[in-house]
Amino acid sequence: MSTVKTRGAVTIDIEQCKGCELCIPACPPGVLAMSVVFNDRGVPYPELSPGCTGCGACLLVCPDFCFAVYRYEEPIEYEMSP
Repeated sequence: MSTVKTRGAVTIDIEQCKGCELCIPACPPGVLAMSVVFNDRGVPYPELSPGCTGCGACLLVCPDFCFAVYRYEEPIEYEMSP
C-alpha cells in the first residue's frame, strides 16, 4: 500500500454536470476522471480521487458551476491499494 497526501477536496454537483470534461485536463494533480456511470442528464460526470490540492482550477473552468472547493489547513494522508 502507498499513501497519498491530499491538501483539499471538491464537492461536485453531478446532476448539474453536462459532461463537457473541461475540468479533467485543467486539474494540475490529475485527480479528476470521468465516471463510467451517467447522471440524470444521461452524461458521465467527474469523480475525484485522493490527491486534490484544492487549487480551484476545476471551479474556474466549469461553465455550469458544479464545483465547490475546500482546502485543508493540514494535508490528510490516504492509504491507497496498488
